[in-house]
Amino acid sequence: MNDTALAVGLCLGSAVAYAAAAVAQERLARAGRAHSARTLMGAGAWWWSAGLNAAAALLHAAALRYGPLTLVQPLGALTLVAAVPMGARRSGRRVARTEWRGTLATVAGLGLLLLPASGPAPDDTLTLAEALGVSGATIAVILALTAVREPGSGLRHATASGLASAVASALTQTVAVAGGRGGSLFSVRVVSVALLVVVFAVGGMLLSQRAYRGGGLGAPLAVVNLANPLAAAAIGAFLLGERLQGGAAGLLLAAAGAAAATRGVILLTRLPAPPRPERMSPRTPATV
Repeated sequence: MNDTALAVGLCLGSAVAYAAAAVAQERLARAGRAHSARTLMGAGAWWWSAGLNAAAALLHAAALRYGPLTLVQPLGALTLVAAVPMGARRSGRRVARTEWRGTLATVAGLGLLLLPASGPAPDDTLTLAEALGVSGATIAVILALTAVREPGSGLRHATASGLASAVASALTQTVAVAGGRGGSLFSVRVVSVALLVVVFAVGGMLLSQRAYRGGGLGAPLAVVNLANPLAAAAIGAFLLGERLQGGAAGLLLAAAGAAAATRGVILLTRLPAPPRPERMSPRTPATV
């Protein structure tokens, strides 16, 4: 099995785990148990989703060891494919036609972005200075996106979550590749970057939890899956030397993909938010 095929297989497993976690998080948010960190910590459903996110993150980290950032990140759109029917089934309803159209448009668009992004296994990684610079800039953008709390802010939190996840992935790739070359796992650079991974991974999860409040599952998850690969592609292009393949044709495919994915997100944002389920007990586990 070549590196690209292995990376894709690991991404598939990661996407299913992330989808199950997203469904659990969205249900927890609609049940009214996402108002504070203390409340979340007392909910068995939150720990269930945290465990799923951790498993997905490990698979994702392994994928980043074998595939470039611009290949691995767009495959995260498969999370949306799995999560929409999972969420509908969990709510005891059928997937609406608009949900399917929005989901398929988003995934098809990200697939077009994926085609010119396929490349060799990653070689370059972020230096400590680059990692700190990217982290600082991303934190500033996230604070700007989440500074104003008002109705309809869920998609801004979803965008912030996608940015946090993209940076976490870029930093994870640095740890995985640098540590896998025979370098020390306990060097200042690797340890510092690993700590930043934890900050952005946990932050991305909490931001997505906030995004699901009142916004349903499809639209926030679509925005996360759109912001994530676009931000990762920017990091890969400007700092890691990753380039789109195919020249002008590759750029046209990427542009078409971005347009289709944006159309899919718009369709998903037009869906009404699902009704709130009955309030769950703090010890009630989520079932998916």
